[in-house]
Amino acid sequence: MKNRYYDLNSYFRNIFGCRVQKITVDAGLNCPNRDGTISTGGCIYCNARGSGTGSHEKNLSITQQLTAGKTALSKRYKADKFIAYFQSYSNTYASYEKLKSLYDEALSVENIVGLSIGTRPDCVNKSVLKLLENYTKDYLIWIEYGLQSANDETLLLINRGHDFNCFENAINLTKDRGIKICAHVILGLPEEYKTQMLKTAKALAKLKIDGIKLHLLYVVKGTKMEDLYLSGNYRCLGQDEYAQLICDFLELLPEDMVIQRLTGDPHRDELVAPLWSLEKQKTIALIKTTLENRNSWQGKFYPDKKI
Repeated sequence: MKNRYYDLNSYFRNIFGCRVQKITVDAGLNCPNRDGTISTGGCIYCNARGSGTGSHEKNLSITQQLTAGKTALSKRYKADKFIAYFQSYSNTYASYEKLKSLYDEALSVENIVGLSIGTRPDCVNKSVLKLLENYTKDYLIWIEYGLQSANDETLLLINRGHDFNCFENAINLTKDRGIKICAHVILGLPEEYKTQMLKTAKALAKLKIDGIKLHLLYVVKGTKMEDLYLSGNYRCLGQDEYAQLICDFLELLPEDMVIQRLTGDPHRDELVAPLWSLEKQKTIALIKTTLENRNSWQGKFYPDKKI
């Protein structure tokens, strides 16, 4: 294993035999944790942009966003094929007709070979999953469920609006449809210790999902996390501490689980702390070095191996 973990680039090359890049698109959808269905405040770490690019507010269509993304990524990475990544807010949170129109438009763009749909586990139903299942005959389809933690106490504290059982139900509803499943996890959530974070790793390993995205909790302006941080009631993880935790996490996951992300990409103008979170490549290099120094790799202790 080249990187001691199964990275997304390797996964794409195994399938398509070439460089494949994900293009982030903003479909202008909403979130039940913001529109009043569940809550109006959202998760305590999420600001009004909802991890979005703002492209929808600029009146850019899905086609326009993908076309611009292809041009930029072809130049930067020499990519030949692309995945349309619906990232902002909850991208199964709309009517069947609306979602089909959005997905169809994305897949009609030249050299788009699949979809990656970011959403919440409480925003799927059989109808939407059947729609995605229909695409799997011709395209690579991923659904990315925001979990963040397998600990219900943590989910309540961060105002997530669902529990771990809701996530498990969504996984069971999605399986056996040809849809690849990815979970989002945040390390460094308030009042969550190493044992609790690794409990999440073990829980996801047992569910045998296809991929995972690991994120650092960084503090963003205009969030409840900012208030917590500025009051002195929250301490951000250090860079080396985070790298060690990532390695601990990877050791507990199956070797064939695709590691889609090892850290996040904060907007510089929104970031409060930690400033080292802007050093993405340095952090990834530190994770790789830590694995090498440990003589470790993804799956070293899966399932409960003793070495």
